[in-house]
Amino acid sequence: MNAGSAATIFAHASGAGRAAIAVLRISGPGSAGALRALCGRLPAPRRAVARALRDAEGGLLDRAMVLWLPGPQSYTGEDSAELHLHAGRAVIEAVADALAAQGLRPAEAGEFTRRAFLNGKMDLVAAEAVHDLVAAETDAQRRQALRQLDGALGNVYRDWSGRLRLALARQEALIDFPDEDLPPEVEADLLRSVRSLRAEIGAHLDDGQRGEKLREGLFFAITGAPNVGKSSLINALAERDVAIVSASPGTTRDAIETRVILGGVPVTLVDTAGLRDTIDPIEAEGVRRAYARAASADLVITVIEAGGPFEASAGGLIVANKCDLHTDERPAVLPVSALTGMGLAALRDRLAAEATTLTQSSGPPPLTRARHRVSLQAAARWLTDAEDAVEPELRGESMRLALRALGTITGQVGVEEILDSIFRQFCIGK
Repeated sequence: MNAGSAATIFAHASGAGRAAIAVLRISGPGSAGALRALCGRLPAPRRAVARALRDAEGGLLDRAMVLWLPGPQSYTGEDSAELHLHAGRAVIEAVADALAAQGLRPAEAGEFTRRAFLNGKMDLVAAEAVHDLVAAETDAQRRQALRQLDGALGNVYRDWSGRLRLALARQEALIDFPDEDLPPEVEADLLRSVRSLRAEIGAHLDDGQRGEKLREGLFFAITGAPNVGKSSLINALAERDVAIVSASPGTTRDAIETRVILGGVPVTLVDTAGLRDTIDPIEAEGVRRAYARAASADLVITVIEAGGPFEASAGGLIVANKCDLHTDERPAVLPVSALTGMGLAALRDRLAAEATTLTQSSGPPPLTRARHRVSLQAAARWLTDAEDAVEPELRGESMRLALRALGTITGQVGVEEILDSIFRQFCIGK
């Protein structure tokens, strides 16, 4: 896509609901004409000016702040404009109708950022970071998305592609000039480069999925026998009534979830059915699901009654509830009272520390998406094949396939079939 062939689009880019100002974005080759039709003449580029907006019959639509953003120095790389309107629904709809009457069409989800990618304003990794930044719930997610948007992650992948491209050029020389008595160091250096690159990709993949967990959030499962206070505990941690609390055992029969922020990381707490043998088929299904959620959780919080037995080998975090009734000073357990709040601050601090440990990374920026992981795993496999190849032609082909796998991450090659799935996750107006 380029600016000359694209339709001109518009969208309401600010949030829904009652507000003072609404931002309406325009992008495409007809942006200048649309702006002239609304306010008479173009303002100076990148300077906000107050203008009266009028429809085709000269009727006043609004008095707004107008920005003219000629391409390629714009977000999308195309001629663009912004209208900062009074945020009443009638105003927004009237201006949108006036733009539609000029032949502009409403933007699809993510279409502004998609055009920015297609026009070379950002690579696909940065485009995905825009979505993550808009969706960020916590400061830690914001920092990770900004780091990716600034190019830190894309630079890692481009560096690997550049090094692999250089190694491939050497391999092509070995194939094309077999009788030229090239120094043996050429092939030795080439293989060292391939091994080094494969090792770096392997280390990047072996990150405990920290970046993906921070972007998507963690799952902490709360398990234990019936009536130990699991539901009371999740209500206390969520600071609202999430689960029904009853003295009758087996009240919770399905997994109940609530989202909280711990250590700057979004965490879904899952209250599960009490673990016991039962002949009730519904409760038995709840117990089965409880074991399944515990098996897939990032952290298992096992709740026992204060002073009660527990398996020291169970792993995870052992929380002794009802410490207002019984003391429990065992070092392996964390005593709390969901009823009185005793020990809850220490429990929140411990859970926050666990969440931070599971998502914190140092060094190069971490992987943030399963799409990147799949492509890197493919690249690593092809590099392994290149190392093992005896024939130079087979080695070269494996290196080309590894380079192609890296290119799909940043959008340099072969991404047309995945663009729709990526950008449909965006909000309208971005």
